[in-house]
Amino acid sequence: MLIFVGLGLYKLNDLTLSGLSWMKAADILYLDTYTSIIPGFSMKLLRELIGKDIVPLRRKQIEEEGERILMEAKDKIVVLLVPGDPFVATTHMRLRLDAVEKNIETKVVHAPSIISAISGETGLFNYKFGRTVTIPFPYENYLSETPYDVVKENLERNLHTLLLLDADVERDRYMSINEALEILIKIEGKRREAIITMDRLVVGVARIGADDSIVIARPIKELLKRDFGPPPQSIIIPGRLHFIEAEALVKLAGAPRRILK
Repeated sequence: MLIFVGLGLYKLNDLTLSGLSWMKAADILYLDTYTSIIPGFSMKLLRELIGKDIVPLRRKQIEEEGERILMEAKDKIVVLLVPGDPFVATTHMRLRLDAVEKNIETKVVHAPSIISAISGETGLFNYKFGRTVTIPFPYENYLSETPYDVVKENLERNLHTLLLLDADVERDRYMSINEALEILIKIEGKRREAIITMDRLVVGVARIGADDSIVIARPIKELLKRDFGPPPQSIIIPGRLHFIEAEALVKLAGAPRRILK
């Protein structure tokens, strides 16, 4: 069997009992170390908890050694530990589909992710979110305008946009909310469609699931000045607000009271 186990948002305590049971039953345990980070996660403590070794894998290893992992899963229980919920990011779907094609049984053990947690943290209704998009780091002279296009499309449909921020785990480089907003402002300077204005209400979230998590809703010009601390961080650009959503942003995220009108 090949089991994909979600590790949750921030710390070892986010593990589900089902996930822990599969770890204890596993013959081989792998850990995805590149999709995202779990700041409060300790491989040492997890090894002590389950009494087994865990093999960390980088992206290149998954891509190059996927066939070997599938061969192991033919007659062993192989568990791949993934930050958040295993398939919120599509990184491992190829591996799962290849396993199914080879008649290898697969199972997914779900866990909290930013996608599921964001509604509870902000009060924004889950069904009112449009397409989610990642803001990538600029590459040489190329700046992707896809995030701007997605925000524009969602706003036209009165939907909220969750913007995930780029992370290069292997280089220990993580985009901050401030950097992401600067990128969007730069694209606005080129496009001039008034999608990203300094007065637009934006929700900045950092380290959801941690004791020092931050959820704050303010105009872009105010968030640019704020230090959100360590990663991971994300941004929500709200669309049209239901009156309960507006009240939630005021009470849970310190949004200006004018949005209640």
